[in-house]
Amino acid sequence: MGDANVDGKCKMMSACSSAKLFLFMVPLVVVSGFLFVNPTSFLTSLSTNQISPPLPSYPSLPPAAPSPSPPTSSLSTNAESIQGNYNRTIQLNPTNIASTSSNVTSTASLKLMKKRVISNLEKIEFELQKARFKIFVYKEGEPPLFQDGPCKSIYSMEGNFIYEMETNTRFRTNNPEKAHAFYLPLSVVKMVRYVYERDSHDFSPIRKTVRDYIDLVGDKYPYWNRSIGADHFILSCHDWGPEASFSHPHLGQNSIRALCNANTSERFKPRKDVSIPEINLLTGSLKGLVGGPSPSSRPILAFFAGGVHGPVRPVLLQHWENKDSDIRVHKYLPKGTSYSDMMRNSKFCICPSGYEVASPRIVEALYSGCVPVLINSGYVPPFSDVLNWASFSVIVSVEDIPNLKTILTSISPRQYLRMYRRVLKVRRHFEVNSPAKRFDVFHMILHSIWVRRLNVRIREMGQNQQR
Repeated sequence: MGDANVDGKCKMMSACSSAKLFLFMVPLVVVSGFLFVNPTSFLTSLSTNQISPPLPSYPSLPPAAPSPSPPTSSLSTNAESIQGNYNRTIQLNPTNIASTSSNVTSTASLKLMKKRVISNLEKIEFELQKARFKIFVYKEGEPPLFQDGPCKSIYSMEGNFIYEMETNTRFRTNNPEKAHAFYLPLSVVKMVRYVYERDSHDFSPIRKTVRDYIDLVGDKYPYWNRSIGADHFILSCHDWGPEASFSHPHLGQNSIRALCNANTSERFKPRKDVSIPEINLLTGSLKGLVGGPSPSSRPILAFFAGGVHGPVRPVLLQHWENKDSDIRVHKYLPKGTSYSDMMRNSKFCICPSGYEVASPRIVEALYSGCVPVLINSGYVPPFSDVLNWASFSVIVSVEDIPNLKTILTSISPRQYLRMYRRVLKVRRHFEVNSPAKRFDVFHMILHSIWVRRLNVRIREMGQNQQR
């Protein structure tokens, strides 16, 4: 993947008018893309095929296999994580972090809290559950490696998110004492461009840069050490984002990682990490990208065109390249053929993984009104904790590639129409806007981070021992 057109701090985007923004982090129940306020529920449940009932408590996030504890340090805190039958204890220090994915409820009742002096930390935790989500963005670090990122190309989410956090005062606080989460504004894309020596295969400069940055904020502020990084998050859309996050053991192990490359085989943990979409913005805007004809004007059953890399695409081309007029699979498009027109003329758009599991074709398909066909292994689709992907996409295993036409033709016209309509309703959750609009990709990312942050309870050790 190239680094072309990744410069600039989202200069093409207008300033954000925060007064016009709506608070997204509110209790919601979502029905087929329409949202209804549910005052009894904290979690947003987004269903595309049925009405979700009010939720009395948080449903469990997908379970993850036990991970090895990070190396012990000079810190001496107790961090306890509970996930169903999975229990682990890490000896660290000055706070106690109880992380639960099964049921996030207030540890102390309001009556108990009124009987004694409430600490600032407890106030923060209580406000977090009331959806008053505030993020502190560390100001340390100079562009281009920090406080900056690409606003174009397939890495555009890094720059666009940093820019929106800078201009969107609705969710940002300049007082870290009031913050529920802490954003580490680093860009892996810029590190690859400016720190990594091309073709050297030496990842150590990137590791050192990330490690030094964590040490810097850890030495200057108490918040990283207080939570062992559990209420901190990073966002990266580069293939090397997961690897960069493990440059510091507590960053990879404890922090929330918002990644495009959400691969469970590469230690992506759905219960604490966030899968975000890979969006290829060639110009930095969505002009001309969203839209497409009705199903009756889509003569092609399925379409794919792209380079041959990774383990999945060679299998796809072997079985389907230029072999069927209904399944249009190409390594290279015929001269004069428009890629976007092909997507808009297709009912289904095939989205196989390449070198990595993420693909911008998934969002391109949604923008075009084309039902995505996901072919990958170990991939956690974006926002899959709240989006029912099975209702608006087709998920095919690599082993079933030879049966692709049979699978797609077995979908009845009525079922396809339902999927098509759901695609049109959910695609707004993948749109990039400046300023951000309610329910767009920026708000979806923040919502997912908010949910993961709710699964972490931070307590002061002294108060915990007095109870």
